Formats: sequence, structure tokens, C-alpha cells
Amino acid sequence: MTKQTKTIIVVFVFAAFLAIVYWGYSALSQTFNPQTPAANSSDSAQTNELQTAPDFTVFDQAGNPVKLSDFVGKPVVLNFWASWCPPCKSEMPHFNTVYHDQKDEVVFLMIDQTDGQRETKAKGLQYVADQGFDFPVYFDTELEGSTTYGVSSIPTTLFINPAGKIVSGYRGAIDEATLRSGIEAIKKND
Repeated sequence: MTKQTKTIIVVFVFAAFLAIVYWGYSALSQTFNPQTPAANSSDSAQTNELQTAPDFTVFDQAGNPVKLSDFVGKPVVLNFWASWCPPCKSEMPHFNTVYHDQKDEVVFLMIDQTDGQRETKAKGLQYVADQGFDFPVYFDTELEGSTTYGVSSIPTTLFINPAGKIVSGYRGAIDEATLRSGIEAIKKND
């Protein structure tokens, strides 16, 4: 077999591979709903069998420890994100807008997954400052929160009612309407 024939075969195989990947991506993206609940199916929510939100510790900008349990008695929006994550970036303006409307009634725990390599506290703070966001940012430097909640993809958002129960959750970026709907659900579940 000549070198030219080998090159043609390789190019053909590669083109076929790309066509298969494109077809697979197209087929999956039509059926994928990024707002699939991450916790508590609608069935369990309807039967009032809500799961208690496990406690964990993260750190504020000054390095002080902050626990989820510090906010029992208040509705909490818990969001795991990182500055390198495009879907996280797409939802952040919605969180900032809703934060301004709801900050007196709802706690926003915007948890930056800081692994110390791909995401650092400095990178997270710089991103938030560059975008002009002013919601409070907390740092999961030991990945305790991420591990506790089994966060395998970001963004992940959980809605926790004042009793400390997870009402709903989403993997993937959410829009403003979904965020507001989740907040209304945790304000009703006192």
C-alpha cells in the first residue's frame, strides 16, 4: 500500500469518526434537559419525604469557616460553580439579578469549587470582580461541600427550605425563571 493510499484511508476514517461524533452529539443534545433535578424527584417532593441537607464547611473571602447549618431557619440557594466553567458563567448574571431582589429573604451560598489548581480563590475572586457580581462567594478549598453533595458536574444548584430540607436541585445551568421558581418553592416550605 502506498503512502498516498494510507493517507486517504486515514482521512476517510477520521471523517467518518467526526460524522459519527456529530450525529451522536446532535441526537443526545436534543434529548438532554440541563434542568434535570439533581436531588429529590418530583415524586418524593409530592409525598413530603424531603431529604435533610447534609452540613458542610466552606470558607468566606476572609478565610473564616462557614457552615450550611449556620443558616438553618432561612431558605438557602446553594450553587456550586467555578470560573473556568462556561455553563456556570452563563447562569451567573441570573444569580446576581435575583440576589439583588431576594438577598433580604434568601441566603445565597455561591460555592466556588477551588481545587487549588484549575480553580483558585484568586481566580474565583477575579472573575466575580471582573463581572461586577456582588453576591457573597464562598470557597470549597477542601472540596468538602462538593464531596458531601456528590457534585460530579457544575454548575449544580440546590434549593433548601428553612427547615433544612432539600426541596429541589438542578445539574447544569439554570435560567432566571427556574431560579425564581426554586426560590418560591423554598419560601413556601417553611
